[in-house]
Amino acid sequence: MGSTELAANLFRATQTDDKIRRENIAGKQAAYDAHYQVGKKVRQTIKELHGTMPEDLPTPKKSVKQIEREQEQKKMNGKQEPDK
Repeated sequence: MGSTELAANLFRATQTDDKIRRENIAGKQAAYDAHYQVGKKVRQTIKELHGTMPEDLPTPKKSVKQIEREQEQKKMNGKQEPDK
């Protein structure tokens, strides 16, 4: 997931949270509906701006988990003491 998709997701999440608080939305279905409505508006805005829709964005070559594992492995390799 690249920065464009992350930003769209964060925007959707924060706007949904604000909507739920502002409108005192309660209940699972009502919260689900709010998420759906905000997500639909975010997608509509992306489309109107001639942006790239999330499903059309390139898929990264490595997942976050893969990158984390590689970084952890590098740390472990760096901490090993050289053979005497």
